[in-house]
This record gives sequence, structure tokens and C-alpha cells, in this order.
Amino acid sequence: MNLTYILNKVFSSRQEELERHNTKAVEMQRQVLQRLLKKAADTEYGHTHHFENIASYEAFAGYVPVNTYEELKNYIDRMRHGEQNVLWPGRVKWYAKSSGTTNDKSKFIPVSSDGLKNIHYAGGKDTVALYLLNNPKSNILSGKALILGGSHAPNYNVQGSLVGDLSAILIQNLGVFANYIRCPKKQTALIADFEEKRERIARETLNRNVTSLSGVPSWMMSVLVRVMELSGKKHLEEVWPNLEVFFHGGIAFSPYRQQYKQLIMKPDMHYMETYNASEGFFGLQSDLNDSSMLLMLDYDVFYEFIPMEEIGKEHPTVVPLEGVVLNRNYAMLISTSCGLWRYMIGDTVKFTQRDPFKFVITGRTKHFINAFGEELIVDNADNGLLYACQKTGAEIRDYTAAPVFMDEQAKCRHQWLVEFTKKPNSLEEFEKLLDQRLQEINSDYEAKRYKDITLQHLEIIEAREGLFDEWLKKNNKLGGQHKVPRLSNERKIINELLELNRQR
Repeated sequence: MNLTYILNKVFSSRQEELERHNTKAVEMQRQVLQRLLKKAADTEYGHTHHFENIASYEAFAGYVPVNTYEELKNYIDRMRHGEQNVLWPGRVKWYAKSSGTTNDKSKFIPVSSDGLKNIHYAGGKDTVALYLLNNPKSNILSGKALILGGSHAPNYNVQGSLVGDLSAILIQNLGVFANYIRCPKKQTALIADFEEKRERIARETLNRNVTSLSGVPSWMMSVLVRVMELSGKKHLEEVWPNLEVFFHGGIAFSPYRQQYKQLIMKPDMHYMETYNASEGFFGLQSDLNDSSMLLMLDYDVFYEFIPMEEIGKEHPTVVPLEGVVLNRNYAMLISTSCGLWRYMIGDTVKFTQRDPFKFVITGRTKHFINAFGEELIVDNADNGLLYACQKTGAEIRDYTAAPVFMDEQAKCRHQWLVEFTKKPNSLEEFEKLLDQRLQEINSDYEAKRYKDITLQHLEIIEAREGLFDEWLKKNNKLGGQHKVPRLSNERKIINELLELNRQR
């Protein structure tokens, strides 16, 4: 009797509980809200916003304002310096370093003990539970899980609190059993220099029985390429014959799917998306034949949503889960046991199904192009690039895009910088297909492209190999969950990349 079979029995009770997502979604969310409010009632934030008087969602929405990081920053700074009972009961030791805001280089997201247990680790356990539910004959727990994480950031530590990438915090606090089944060893997993980490991971795992992978697709691919170089093999299953699943997240998988299929030829290889951010664990792909994810409703996370077209309004419409409309883009707000209250995390989602509530990530509230009223979001960009790749046989490593507001001929367009792992035979044809697909899936983009009056045909510039990694390294963001923003409404990032592109 193998370990996976035994643990299947252990996970079976949770698998039954997950069925409640089909019929009890709103009830579960109300229970979460009341649990969070009750526990935080005696905090400073709880007293200020009358948590003890809140008995309904409507009262919660009336007493507590919508927050961005800027509104909570002073509270968080005080918590980092040792103050207790501020946003959440007790003292919060760990802070996940995330990409910065307009005013700050970095954000520091509180990760409480309750949040670790009831959000992040709960999501990790459910990832395995749902995978085993869909694959009862799986043997993933008979081998090692290669988990690719970030690092601690000791230069940001202050007395009494520690800072690191969220993945590093999770690895640092893992229990004995989880540490037993994962690789590489903790010291290697937490190395800050990604190039050194990549080499060490490849060498440490080369002769292990790796059965599962977990990480960001781009960084994991970099590690796997090094494993292949060291092994001299052609396909990954020749190195790890029992490999069966890649749990991926952080960025869209679609631009990398073909590369993984070429590297891993096993017909029964599985790919399962997870939505685990610095702020919490929110979603899981519960059906491997359906690209949408199940919204996890019984963790310590209460959800609200703002229609994307109302982002930036002084008084936007905010709806709880039962108020969402299918196929509409929303910015997501969360209230959690890490002390984030009605917090706008910056991601946009679209619901594809109710009962259970399933969704796809469509982009970021700040990562889109709307320079001419075209409202191009990351989901559109990924869709268009995938279409162009399928039609031309091209493969993409990374990309970013930004508007050209007016060139010397007074022409306006979108400029794309693309790093190909396999170039199309005709870049002109690739541009044409991408532009065509964007018009098909985005009516605003189509309207602005009409007769080239407002917006001219897009332009693609080829990035040299390794350009995006070079930019990330230069900005101390190589490895972990960092990535170059896909879309931007201004040209700062693309101009820096273009300058680097010209230097060699």
C-alpha cells in the first residue's frame, strides 16, 4: 500500500467538504466574514471601524472603507516595528515583499500565523486534495515535489519582523512532513541569487525521484532547461520517469504550454493552475479539462468585487460574491486573517460559472493599455499571442507592450517587445494575426483600429535572447515570482528594455 493511497483516505473528508462550494457559497462567505470580524474586534482597526456592531454585509460595507496599500501602509509599518493588535490580533512576524506602489519601491504584506495556516497552507493542502480527487491512481507522494521559491530579504528586516518573498516564507515555515517530500534542500531553495540557485537546484534534483513540480512557469522552465543540459537527455521524463504534474501560477501558462509539451512528451502529464499571491491563496483549477479556477470560499478570505470600468471612481459599485455577473471583468477586494480589510489586490478576474463559482484571471488593474480607449487587458494579449503562435508555429519566452502616443508621422500604435524561443517565419504575418485576433476579441480595440483612424497597426520588435531576465537582474528581481509587466499605459519599462536591447 503506497503513501499516496493512504493519504487519499486522509484527504477524502476534505474532498467531501469541498462539495459545499456547489451549493453553500454565499453562506460560507458570510461565515468567513463574521469569523474575521469577531476575531479582529479588539484590534485598533476593529475598534476604529466598529467591528463589534457589524452583523451584516451591508453594515460591514458601511463601516469599513475600500483600501489600497497606501491606506493601510502606516498600520503595516507600525506592525513591522513590533506593535501588536493593529490590523490583526497579536504580533505579526512575517511580511511578504511584493512589487511596489507609486510612492514606494516595495510593499510589505503581513502574513500572520492564522493566514499561513488558514489561507496559504490550506490552499496547498487543497491543491493536493483536488488533484488526488481527479487522479485517484496518482503516485505523486511516492516521490519528491520540486518546489521553486524565492528568497528572504534580510536588508528589509527590522527588529522583531522578517521579510521575504511569499514562497520563501512558506518554505521557511513548512512542517516536518511537507519538508520531507519537497526538494531541493531549504538552504538551496532560499538562495537569493537566481543563477546560483538554478545551478544548485538542477544538480541536487537531477538524480531524485521527482514526481511533481511547483512554481512560476518561466522560472521553472529555466531550471528544467539546466536539468536537461546536465543530464544530456532529450526529454524530461527520461530524467524523472515518475513526473506527473506541474502545479503552476504567478503568470499565464498559455505562452509556455507548447514549450512544456515539447520538453515533457508524456501523454499523461498534468498541468494544474493555482492562484496563490502574496495576499492570499484564492483559487484552484478543480477540473484539469477546464482552464477556469474554483474560488476557494471557506479559507480566511472574504471577497468583494468592483466592475473594472468603475475602478478609479470616487464611489464605485462594490458587490459581494452573490452580486457578480458572469463574463464581466472585476477588480477583486479581500478581507483576510492577515489584517487586510477590503483591500484591492490589483488583480482583475472574470467569472465563468456559478454554483460553484469559477473564474479566470484577466489581468491587473494597473497592467492594461487604454491610451486611446481600446481597453486592452492581459487576457486579450495572452489570447492574441497564443492564436498567432498557433498559426505560425512560433513560441514566446516573454513579452511586454506599451502605446506609442505619436511618432514623427503623427501615428499612434501599440508597440510590442517579444522574446521568441522559436521565431515565426514571417514577423509581418505574426503582427497581422495578432492584430486580427485582438480585434476579434476586443470590440473597443476593433473600433479604435477602424480604418487606422485612431490606432494604427501594431508593431512587434524582436527582443534578443535573455533580455527580460537581464532587465529583471538589473532591477534585483531575477527569480521568485517577479516578472516584467505585460502591459503598461506608459513607456518607462519598455523604453528601458529597448535601450538594453540596443546595447548588444
